[in-house]
Amino acid sequence: MRSSALSLSNSAVRTRTEALLPEVTERAVASALPTRLRPADLLRLTDEGAEDVLAGRYDHLLPENGLWPTENRWAVRLLADDEVEVWLISWVAEKATRLHDHAGSLGALTVLSGALAEFRWNGSGLRRRILTAGDQASFPLGWVHDVVRADDAEAGDVGPLDPTLSVHAYSPPLSAMSYYEVTGHGTLERTRTLLTDQPEGELE
Repeated sequence: MRSSALSLSNSAVRTRTEALLPEVTERAVASALPTRLRPADLLRLTDEGAEDVLAGRYDHLLPENGLWPTENRWAVRLLADDEVEVWLISWVAEKATRLHDHAGSLGALTVLSGALAEFRWNGSGLRRRILTAGDQASFPLGWVHDVVRADDAEAGDVGPLDPTLSVHAYSPPLSAMSYYEVTGHGTLERTRTLLTDQPEGELE
């Protein structure tokens, strides 16, 4: 049995694997994830959440008189159940989240206004991108990043940066985060893990 299995050519193995991809491989990957929701589902939820905020459906949860905090980040949970939670976050200048992951949760965001700068660990260094109003991003398991409100030069012509708002979804709901530092050898080192239900790091 062993010899017959080893006698299969690489092309035959590839053919059999490809035949399984639509049905078996996808199902196996899905069963290994901590939630039945997929990144596309979370992107849809953040997009719908952003539309609802713009339509005024969550005005009762927003800061009074439309005065957004200017010293620290601010967040409010828009929706939550056992499977997923959706947050609205207000970002302020120079208040980064520090490099972190979302432990066992998948995540996604939609930028509602302003612009965000994200620094993502790609295995060998930090890769930077700017997300402006209307942009979306999803975060698979193991995603390590730092997020901060973009400055004027980075944001370009996106209009006022105050407030910079984004809607985030996490599934399952957040329960922990780990924080990291890039070492002098160009590797990633975990510095601590915290139990938390706050989005995108400690609100400060």
